[in-house]
Amino acid sequence: MFSKILIANRGEVALRIMRACRELDIKSVVVYSEADKDQLYVKMADQAICIGPAAPAKSYLNIPAIISAAEIADVDAIHPGYGFLAENAHFAEVCRDCGIVFIGPSPESMNTLGDKVQARKLAKKAKTPVVPGSEGAITDEKEAIKLANEIGYPIIIKASAGGGGRGMRVVHNDMSFRSAYLSAQAEAVASFNNGEVYLEKFIENPRHVEVQVMADKYGNVVHFYERDCSIQRRHQKLIEESPCPVIDQETREKLCDAAIRAIKAANYENAATVEFLLDKDNSYYFIEANTRIQVEHPVSELVTGHDLIKWQIKVAAGEKLNIKQKDIKLNGCAIECRINAENPATNFSPCPGPVDEFVVPGGFGIRVETHLYQGAYISPNYDSMVAKLLVHQPTREEAIKSMQGALKEFKIGPIKTTIPASLEILSHDMYQANQVDTGFIEREMFNDSK
Repeated sequence: MFSKILIANRGEVALRIMRACRELDIKSVVVYSEADKDQLYVKMADQAICIGPAAPAKSYLNIPAIISAAEIADVDAIHPGYGFLAENAHFAEVCRDCGIVFIGPSPESMNTLGDKVQARKLAKKAKTPVVPGSEGAITDEKEAIKLANEIGYPIIIKASAGGGGRGMRVVHNDMSFRSAYLSAQAEAVASFNNGEVYLEKFIENPRHVEVQVMADKYGNVVHFYERDCSIQRRHQKLIEESPCPVIDQETREKLCDAAIRAIKAANYENAATVEFLLDKDNSYYFIEANTRIQVEHPVSELVTGHDLIKWQIKVAAGEKLNIKQKDIKLNGCAIECRINAENPATNFSPCPGPVDEFVVPGGFGIRVETHLYQGAYISPNYDSMVAKLLVHQPTREEAIKSMQGALKEFKIGPIKTTIPASLEILSHDMYQANQVDTGFIEREMFNDSK
């Protein structure tokens, strides 16, 4: 087992990893920017090293600075958390070249699954259902339009190296194809420095369902069931839950088996999330794999009773997954609300600033993950998510009630947060009746054009 781990991240995920390290008797080292010098995770770490100014490019994305900090602290391994460098294959390769264990997959697996075109090919080879689409990146506009007609409109143009909804355009006919194609390419270049795009059939009104997987270096792979992440705004998840409330046990088993086949085909190690679209007939289609731990991983922890961060560390240290799939059981329902420092009343505009009021909810089955405290300051330089509120109850109905009560208790001020928006979503008849999809928020609730 490792003796010291550097956490190459910030905020609540740094604290989450730090706590897992503590329980495994591993010392934690954190890196921080000048803007984060007073953050809770900096105060709680065994060792903290400043790596640069506030701008992420000069601190949390600064690979030489992070490696230098790791060498100064003499760590065994680096945990990247999520975001920043978590899915950067070059960073993983640099760690390996420096003799530091990267707590995540190999650079080779990351490159394979990180490229959506290659990931589609791998999934098809593993007999994991994929959305009908192009066999590879498209480079010729006329051929692309021909293929779009063969697939059948509507289609979606996607960046091969995409994520977070960038480099994506939905097209309904030939006339609008050219402008969508060019704008998707331009956004892909600006966001990922890679202009490759490909085509997929656009599944109308789908649910977004993902499977949490863990693999060790000995070929053992298990899943921790699925999460429903359909409550999204502009492709950014707001609320997640497990299990998915609309699939039966037979579909669940087939879905999870399909995820495992895809991960095995990639010769993958450590945590991964395999993402699917679920159509109105409950047919599922692979769309991509995330080669890191996800923001919403605690949802799976609550319903299975397994600490996924600890498993990440153990697997990276060379331990075998000593659990069998039959021993991982689903228990009850868990829901997570992401709490962002944004104002829903002003089109979810960012709301950085001081936190003068901070009251955390409590009670049976309540879990809060946050780096905030009374007197903290929310910086405008980073992601707006400041907390995750989770509940775990025997049934979905009880979980919704529990979450509503917890949200009403949660006080963060004077800044504005998405707590009122989460309450509004949870109270909506369609959400409570399981009649939602990935377009629900824009269509039924927070439509910018309204």
